[in-house]
Amino acid sequence: MAGLAAAFGSGAMTNPIEDLEKTNVIMIVGSNTTENHPVLSSYIKRAVTFKDTKLIVFDPRKIDITRFATHWLRPVLGTDVAFINGMMNVIIKENLYAKDYVQSRTVGFEELKKKVEKYTPEYVEEISGIPKDQLIDAARLYGQAPAASIVYAMGITQHTTGTDNVKSLANLAMLCGNMGITGGGVNPLRGQNNVQGACDMGGLPNVYTGYQKVGDPAVRERMAKAWGVEKLPEKPGLTVTDMMERAHEGKMKALYIIGENPMVSDPNLGHVKKSMENLDFLVVQDIFLTETALIADVVLPAASFAEKKGTFTNTERKVQMVRKALDPPGQAKEDWEIIADLSRRMGYPMEYANSRAIMNEINEVTPSYRGITYDRLETKGLPWPCPATDHPGTPCLHVGKFTCGLGVFHAIDYIPPAEVPDDEYPLYLTTGRVLYHFHTGTMTMKSQGLNELAPECFVEISQQDAASYNLHEGSNLKISSRRGTIEAKAMISEKAVDGTVFIPFHYAKAAANTLTNAALDPIARIPEYKVCAIRLEKAQPVSIQE
Repeated sequence: MAGLAAAFGSGAMTNPIEDLEKTNVIMIVGSNTTENHPVLSSYIKRAVTFKDTKLIVFDPRKIDITRFATHWLRPVLGTDVAFINGMMNVIIKENLYAKDYVQSRTVGFEELKKKVEKYTPEYVEEISGIPKDQLIDAARLYGQAPAASIVYAMGITQHTTGTDNVKSLANLAMLCGNMGITGGGVNPLRGQNNVQGACDMGGLPNVYTGYQKVGDPAVRERMAKAWGVEKLPEKPGLTVTDMMERAHEGKMKALYIIGENPMVSDPNLGHVKKSMENLDFLVVQDIFLTETALIADVVLPAASFAEKKGTFTNTERKVQMVRKALDPPGQAKEDWEIIADLSRRMGYPMEYANSRAIMNEINEVTPSYRGITYDRLETKGLPWPCPATDHPGTPCLHVGKFTCGLGVFHAIDYIPPAEVPDDEYPLYLTTGRVLYHFHTGTMTMKSQGLNELAPECFVEISQQDAASYNLHEGSNLKISSRRGTIEAKAMISEKAVDGTVFIPFHYAKAAANTLTNAALDPIARIPEYKVCAIRLEKAQPVSIQE
């Protein structure tokens, strides 16, 4: 199960993107695919349009991809475990599951079966709002498919139950024998370029490269030898969210941020601002002067993707070469050069001649990257694991058997979100992206054309809710949660569901993350960006005094 856990935990797709055109059923959960992953969504749309692939979409909003769906199911925010358990209830009850697969390749089925017994379609309808007949139809379609692919994104992970949500999807895939086959799998879509590569290279507090555990003495010894040091720390470091909490408590005094803009992207921005103010020293390394860089003590100018040579690892685990197109401006340097220079000045000589030398070290210390050399990448990309230079790479994980033995079913109960609407804050808020901007707009908001297409923040609200609040298109609104208040204009949309509003998080001037809840998943430590409680009021006109 370790291999499966690594694939899910690192956010890696188990199957290649091209498999989306080789499957019978695609199930999208928690992904606004056309806006957040527009290129990949074209595979899904082609599969539905030209290859008779059936599409199931779970999303509270009427997002664009629902136009292609055989079944569109509209759950209440934060009820993912309940409706996934409900699907498994139907599939087991109607004997649609892959009995031979379950018996030969998994453990824990009886515990799972017992757990999902209470998640009848009727019970799930009470929790999720999904009509029971719709859930049954979707479960039958997925359960009867020779091959079915699950596609998900941060609408699944950005919850206090994000880990449970992912495990539940893994349960469903294994139950129907959809792991390790063409057109199957559990396929998370990465939210940013090369996030996969950063995690692969140990950009997590509990692992070295290739998800080798910090707590494993043999791994620590091997890495210490490669790096020429006597020993390495035994305990994992802190996650980003835990670092911010330590800073807020005054227990962390210095922070070094590379390519991130937490003053817009982190939840509960009032808390973040206070945390940053508590620091004695803040360093930001970036390509532009972000909102976070503006408050830094030192800003280190970095080269952009087009100004350096190296590799990116995409969402399907494929490592690809990126070549330098132009020189970086001014004093900007490649990220590795800045880090190596700082390391040398701090007493540890981190000497590399170039990015190829770094890749050579990666090949040496990372079993899953051992065969992914610069020479091979000059001609084509390679998906990990690739343990040797004569290995072709592994497009599909877990073929024949799971990497470390049997797949483990996890019997999981539904737990409500950390915050739900009440009399004081009667509406749900969910956040996300729009097609024309990326993340905090550090790059996209420097494009006049994109700013014309998506110039400002908005509050997407249903027609019925707009009528209840006596709102019109473009009405100025004050949106408040227990954490703060922002102002933005109303956008009345058929995408919205009654009782829930959507706000994009790109815009610093009306930062949605002022409102969001910093409650964390206890395992992954990811914040609950996707659901919190808010209230709406018409914004008071600004009085102008002479």
